[in-house]
Amino acid sequence: RSKSLSDEENLRLFGKCNNPNGHGHNYKVVVTVRGEIDPVSGMVINLTDLKQYMQEAIMEPLDHKNLDKDVPYFTEVVSTTENVAVFIWENLKKLLPMGILYKVKVYETDQNIVVYKGEETI
Repeated sequence: RSKSLSDEENLRLFGKCNNPNGHGHNYKVVVTVRGEIDPVSGMVINLTDLKQYMQEAIMEPLDHKNLDKDVPYFTEVVSTTENVAVFIWENLKKLLPMGILYKVKVYETDQNIVVYKGEETI
Protein backbone atom coordinates (compact mmCIF):
# COMPACT_ATOMS: atom_id res chain seq x y z
CA ARG A 1 0.00 0.00 0.00
CA SER A 2 1.03 3.53 -0.66
CA LYS A 3 0.23 6.12 1.98
CA SER A 4 0.02 8.65 -0.86
CA LEU A 5 -3.00 6.93 -2.45
CA SER A 6 -6.63 6.50 -1.46
CA ASP A 7 -8.06 3.07 -0.65
CA GLU A 8 -9.60 2.91 -4.12
CA GLU A 9 -6.35 3.92 -5.84
CA ASN A 10 -4.38 1.36 -3.81
CA LEU A 11 -6.86 -1.35 -4.76
CA ARG A 12 -6.69 -0.43 -8.45
CA LEU A 13 -2.87 -0.27 -8.47
CA PHE A 14 -1.93 -3.20 -6.23
CA GLY A 15 -4.93 -5.53 -6.69
CA LYS A 16 -4.93 -8.57 -4.42
CA CYS A 17 -1.64 -7.42 -2.84
CA ASN A 18 -3.51 -4.42 -1.41
CA ASN A 19 -4.18 -5.86 2.02
CA PRO A 20 -4.41 -3.26 4.82
CA ASN A 21 -2.93 -5.85 7.21
CA GLY A 22 -0.08 -6.73 4.86
CA HIS A 23 0.79 -10.02 3.20
CA GLY A 24 3.87 -12.21 2.98
CA HIS A 25 6.39 -13.36 0.42
CA ASN A 26 9.27 -15.78 0.38
CA TYR A 27 11.68 -13.78 -1.71
CA LYS A 28 14.65 -15.34 -3.44
CA VAL A 29 17.66 -13.05 -3.93
CA VAL A 30 20.55 -13.56 -6.34
CA VAL A 31 23.58 -11.29 -6.06
CA THR A 32 26.06 -10.96 -8.91
CA VAL A 33 29.54 -9.53 -8.43
CA ARG A 34 32.18 -8.69 -10.99
CA GLY A 35 35.81 -7.72 -10.97
CA GLU A 36 39.33 -8.97 -11.34
CA ILE A 37 39.88 -12.63 -10.52
CA ASP A 38 42.51 -13.00 -7.83
CA PRO A 39 45.30 -15.14 -9.32
CA VAL A 40 45.93 -16.91 -6.00
CA SER A 41 42.36 -17.66 -4.86
CA GLY A 42 40.78 -17.81 -8.32
CA MET A 43 37.84 -15.77 -7.01
CA VAL A 44 36.52 -12.24 -7.47
CA ILE A 45 35.53 -12.29 -3.78
CA ASN A 46 35.79 -14.98 -1.16
CA LEU A 47 32.37 -16.64 -1.12
CA THR A 48 32.48 -17.00 2.67
CA ASP A 49 32.87 -13.22 2.90
CA LEU A 50 30.08 -12.64 0.37
CA LYS A 51 27.79 -14.93 2.34
CA GLN A 52 28.48 -12.93 5.52
CA TYR A 53 27.84 -9.64 3.72
CA MET A 54 24.55 -11.02 2.41
CA GLN A 55 23.61 -12.17 5.90
CA GLU A 56 24.21 -8.68 7.27
CA ALA A 57 22.67 -6.75 4.35
CA ILE A 58 19.67 -8.97 3.58
CA MET A 59 18.83 -11.61 6.14
CA GLU A 60 19.32 -9.64 9.35
CA PRO A 61 17.19 -6.63 8.36
CA LEU A 62 14.55 -8.47 6.28
CA ASP A 63 14.14 -12.15 7.18
CA HIS A 64 10.86 -12.96 8.93
CA LYS A 65 9.94 -9.27 9.15
CA ASN A 66 6.89 -7.26 8.26
CA LEU A 67 8.66 -4.89 5.90
CA ASP A 68 6.19 -2.05 6.43
CA LYS A 69 6.26 -2.25 10.22
CA ASP A 70 9.64 -3.71 11.16
CA VAL A 71 12.04 -2.16 8.63
CA PRO A 72 12.50 1.62 9.08
CA TYR A 73 13.39 2.12 5.38
CA PHE A 74 9.90 1.02 4.36
CA THR A 75 8.00 3.39 6.65
CA GLU A 76 8.32 6.02 3.91
CA VAL A 77 9.02 3.80 0.87
CA VAL A 78 6.40 1.45 -0.61
CA SER A 79 7.60 -2.13 -0.12
CA THR A 80 7.36 -3.23 -3.75
CA THR A 81 9.80 -5.81 -5.03
CA GLU A 82 11.52 -3.02 -6.94
CA ASN A 83 12.14 -1.11 -3.73
CA VAL A 84 13.24 -4.29 -1.92
CA ALA A 85 15.89 -4.71 -4.64
CA VAL A 86 17.05 -1.11 -4.16
CA PHE A 87 17.20 -1.61 -0.38
CA ILE A 88 19.33 -4.74 -0.80
CA TRP A 89 21.60 -3.01 -3.34
CA GLU A 90 22.19 -0.05 -1.03
CA ASN A 91 22.92 -2.28 1.96
CA LEU A 92 25.33 -4.51 0.02
CA LYS A 93 27.05 -1.55 -1.62
CA LYS A 94 28.04 -0.27 1.84
CA LEU A 95 29.71 -3.57 2.72
CA LEU A 96 31.31 -4.83 -0.50
CA PRO A 97 34.55 -3.52 -1.99
CA MET A 98 33.96 -0.53 -4.28
CA GLY A 99 32.66 -1.41 -7.74
CA ILE A 100 32.29 -5.15 -7.17
CA LEU A 101 28.48 -5.28 -6.90
CA TYR A 102 27.00 -5.78 -10.36
CA LYS A 103 23.40 -6.93 -10.04
CA VAL A 104 20.70 -7.76 -7.49
CA LYS A 105 17.89 -10.00 -8.69
CA VAL A 106 14.83 -10.44 -6.45
CA TYR A 107 12.24 -13.12 -7.14
CA GLU A 108 8.88 -12.30 -5.58
CA THR A 109 7.46 -15.37 -7.33
CA ASP A 110 8.70 -17.54 -10.19
CA GLN A 111 6.97 -15.11 -12.55
CA ASN A 112 7.63 -11.76 -10.83
CA ILE A 113 11.32 -10.90 -10.92
CA VAL A 114 13.12 -7.59 -10.48
CA VAL A 115 16.70 -6.93 -11.60
CA TYR A 116 18.48 -3.87 -10.24
CA LYS A 117 21.94 -2.67 -11.21
CA GLY A 118 22.09 0.56 -9.23
CA GLU A 119 21.78 4.05 -10.56
CA GLU A 120 22.66 3.91 -14.23
CA THR A 121 23.16 7.13 -16.12
CA ILE A 122 22.32 7.47 -19.79
